[in-house]
Amino acid sequence: MPSTKKEGIIFGMFMCFGMVLIMSVYNTALHGFSSFTVWNAVIQFVVTFIVAFIVESLVEPKARKLALSLPYDKSKEMNFIIVLSFCMVPAMVLIMSVYGLMLTALLTGIEGSIFTAYLKTVGLNFIVALPAQLLVVGPISRKLLTKYIKPLTPNPELNM
Repeated sequence: MPSTKKEGIIFGMFMCFGMVLIMSVYNTALHGFSSFTVWNAVIQFVVTFIVAFIVESLVEPKARKLALSLPYDKSKEMNFIIVLSFCMVPAMVLIMSVYGLMLTALLTGIEGSIFTAYLKTVGLNFIVALPAQLLVVGPISRKLLTKYIKPLTPNPELNM
C-alpha cells in the first residue's frame, strides 16, 4: 500500500490504468466491435482514464474513511485492502456507469428508459469490476508499487 502522497498518486494511476483497460475491453465486447477502430479506442481510453483518475481521487478518501470506521480486524493489511475495495468499487461503478452511459448515448444511442439502461449498466459493470479489482488489478498494482516505486522513494526515517 502507498505510504506517501507521491506513492498514492502513482498507485492510483496503476489502479485506474488497469481498471479502465479491463472495463473498456469488457464494455466494448458487450456493445460489439462494429464501430471499433484502434484510434477511437485509444482516444476513449485516454479520456476515460482521465475521468476515472479524477473520480478515484474524489472517491478514495471517502472510501478510506468509511473502511477505517467499519468494525473488522485492522491489524492485518489484507483485511483493510479487501474492505477498502468493497467501499471503493461500488462508488466507482455507480459514478463511472454514468460516464459510460453518456458515452454510449453519444456513440450509439440508448433504447428505452435511461433509468433501466443505467441499472443494467451498473449491474453488468459491478460483476466484472469487483473481481477484477480484487483478483487482478489490485494485486498487480501493489506488486508494481512495491517492486518499482517504493525502492525509489527516499525513506523519511533515514533523514532524521
